[in-house]
Amino acid sequence: MCRREGVSLQRGMNFSLCGNHSVILMSVRPNAPYRDRLEDGGTTLIYEGHDHPKTMSCPNPKVVDQPGSLPSGRLTQNGRFHEAAQKFKDGKRTPERVRVYEKIRSGIWSYNGVFHLVDAWQEKDKHRVVYKFKLIAVEGDEDFTQPVHVDAERRRLIPTSVKLEVWKRDGGKCQVCEASDELHFDHILPFSKGGTSLTAENVQLLCARHNLQKRDNIE
Repeated sequence: MCRREGVSLQRGMNFSLCGNHSVILMSVRPNAPYRDRLEDGGTTLIYEGHDHPKTMSCPNPKVVDQPGSLPSGRLTQNGRFHEAAQKFKDGKRTPERVRVYEKIRSGIWSYNGVFHLVDAWQEKDKHRVVYKFKLIAVEGDEDFTQPVHVDAERRRLIPTSVKLEVWKRDGGKCQVCEASDELHFDHILPFSKGGTSLTAENVQLLCARHNLQKRDNIE
């Protein structure tokens, strides 16, 4: 994850890395610190914004409104993502491309591909006001040297429960070369050709090299 991005990802929201894409870290595990969720059959991510840092003056961030700006007026990560989403909705820019990584188990992160940031809003939960961000999983928009594919086809994510089953079955290794790093969850029969994301039988672990090699052969 950090090797791919070329930076140490110390926070869950990272706006405009290298000026051409952003990165967010998500989790839908029961004990996750934020309430991220998938909708529309796994094609839409509703991502919750991040809290005020825990400090002496803010010992319990979970009862404090999530900040959009700092006392200096500078935008927080919440504010920057929110501003980008509003500009897209107003027709002032193309959608921000966002790489999403998911924590599926302690020490195990899954690359969930590229998403388009299409909406953002604030809502009140039980204790405070939080930010929500809507991101659509898309196909074929990984080349950040090219313009954003605004009409990119939607893509369906593999459920976390299936990923965990596949990880255990495949021993955390590429099924071609047994590499244990830069792993991807690969559809054996592509989703675009009728393959399902819902069962482990159609999913395998491949390293980045063999995942790309397979995709090129299919195309």
